[in-house]
Amino acid sequence: MYKSFLIKYGEIAIKGKNRYLFEEALVRQIRYALAYVDGVFEVRRLQGRIYVDALEDYDCDEVMEALSHVFGIIGICPVVLAEDRGFDALAQDVIAYMDAAYPDKNKTFKVHARRARKNYPMDSMELNAALGEKLLETFPELKVDVHHPDILLCVEIREKINIYSTEIPGPGGMPVGTNGRAMLLLSGGIDSPVAGYMIAKRGVAIDAVYFHAPPYTSERAKQKVVDLARIVSRYAGPIRLHVVNFTDIQLYIYEQCPHAELTIIMRRYMMKIAEHFAERDNCLGLVTGESIGQVASQTMQSLAATNAVCTLPVYRPLIGFDKKEIIQVSEKIDAYETSILPFEDCCTIFVAKHPVTKPNIRVIERSEQKLSEKIDALVQAAIETEETILVEAGEE
Repeated sequence: MYKSFLIKYGEIAIKGKNRYLFEEALVRQIRYALAYVDGVFEVRRLQGRIYVDALEDYDCDEVMEALSHVFGIIGICPVVLAEDRGFDALAQDVIAYMDAAYPDKNKTFKVHARRARKNYPMDSMELNAALGEKLLETFPELKVDVHHPDILLCVEIREKINIYSTEIPGPGGMPVGTNGRAMLLLSGGIDSPVAGYMIAKRGVAIDAVYFHAPPYTSERAKQKVVDLARIVSRYAGPIRLHVVNFTDIQLYIYEQCPHAELTIIMRRYMMKIAEHFAERDNCLGLVTGESIGQVASQTMQSLAATNAVCTLPVYRPLIGFDKKEIIQVSEKIDAYETSILPFEDCCTIFVAKHPVTKPNIRVIERSEQKLSEKIDALVQAAIETEETILVEAGEE
């Protein structure tokens, strides 16, 4: 029945003279999402609307699923596009739509007409009344309810007349790529994939860095992170995942520094290395999954200590979330079951039994002086042996 989908967007509509840039970015993301769906589709902008046209047979559920991952969309409407052949033809088109879409006519309805093309001979109120009358004549079982109808039948008079009655909510946000690029510190836990999702929702394209510690972390732990990156890429688009061998750095810190400070010092070196790749990839900031007070390394003092080594801004989309809220988003984006797989990452392997919760930056810097003999060479080696994996949504 449906050969087209009307795509509704939110914040883009208030972007003034730059609106077309956001619309073009949204079109690119829609095309990316549909590239993994069977079928041939055309995506086009027309009169402040975006349409997806199916040029051959397709699976409607697959299309809906793909479009539900595109940030910037607030509504997805399967739509019938009809030529303007006068009111009588329009009435027949609306009757045919109602008959096909709702076999059971024992429902209430309301016609909501909108005349975007002002040269149409009837205004919106006249269309509402006239189309409603035609429907009641044809289907006596129908009843009008202007306040809480079972069916809100929308008729928009545009270049082609849009007839639709279903609007599936989209994820909202801004099209990915309209607000720069950032580097996500991605682990195998629950928080960082959610942080990636949240920052991408505001239009930020993301790359990611994962700190691998063989033989203390397995290849399955690495694959788990790749899988999480792939889940995030359904929303964020392709992600360059930098896999950094962090074992030698961690062992050296473990040998030379007070164990209570291990987590903070390791985090500081992770931030330094992540910033290197961020600058190389033209990122405008770092992104972490930290939330105030969740663990010892996420107290205000600990966050300040890790921030101190960065020149780029550090964005923490989950900073005010509690764990329950983070898990809810993780489940919503289908990342939770992967995140809880029992493969340890490098942070959990070398965690201190009694970590410092209120680190003093000057004390931490004095402890790091013990690393001066070898740390620069180890960091450089980690950077030079990094593996880059391009992660895309449709790959397995």
